[in-house]
Parts: sequence; C-alpha cells; structure tokens
Amino acid sequence: MRVMVMTKGDGADEGKGEPTAEMFEKMRIFNEQLVNAGIMLGGEGLQPSGAGAKVAFSAAGTSVVDGPFTEAKEVIAGYWIWEVGSLAEAVEWVKRCPYDPAYGESQVLEIRPLFDMADLARNVGEETLARSAELQERLPG
Repeated sequence: MRVMVMTKGDGADEGKGEPTAEMFEKMRIFNEQLVNAGIMLGGEGLQPSGAGAKVAFSAAGTSVVDGPFTEAKEVIAGYWIWEVGSLAEAVEWVKRCPYDPAYGESQVLEIRPLFDMADLARNVGEETLARSAELQERLPG
C-alpha cells in the first residue's frame, strides 16, 4: 500500500529557519534507511506558508489568499510517499523519524493511505478508469 506521511507544525514554528546541519544529517540517514528498505518513493520539505497561496472554491466563486496562513493551527512542513505492507509498518517507520525540539515541544507526523485505481473502480466508469490509468503511466518517475 502507498501512504503519504505528512510532517506537521503548529504554525508557530514557521520561519524558525532551516534545519541545523546535525538535524539535516539525521534526516538524510533516516531517508537513506527508507530508500535502502525500498519504502521511500519520494518526499520533500515545504517552504513556509508565507511563500504559498490558498485557493478556495464555493458557490459564490473562487478566492485566493496569499500566505502566510496565520490562522492555521497546523501547517504541513513536508511529506513522504512510501510503499509499505501495512499501516502498522508505516507507523513503525514513523516512530524512527528524527525529532528536533528546536521546532516546538512536539512534532506530529500523519500517515494517510493513498487511493489506488482498485479503490476507485467501483465509483467510476471503465472508460474513465482506463484513461486515468493511462495518465498515470505517462507521469515521470
């Protein structure tokens, strides 16, 4: 199963700068372990919300809000995409993730399974499913 693992901050940790060299090395080692185990498919850290924008859709129209998102109680700081045998396996790997207290008293990592075509097959027509599978094959990587 594929999962997305999201690293979350409380919003107050935004703008605290880049990780220290020591923390960066700990994360590099952790990522190397994930790659060597055949688990990590991808992942990136995200810039602070001040560099981003939110686009909201409603019956009244579309609105755009530029960051920073000061009202946010949680912000996503980064993510990984992993291929694991089970949610329990993903949890065990997440427990090994390095933690940097410089970014707050706690760190939350959320694990969410990704949909695959088999999950969606019961809700869409065969033609849409086939075209979606074809589109996936055209993606790089």
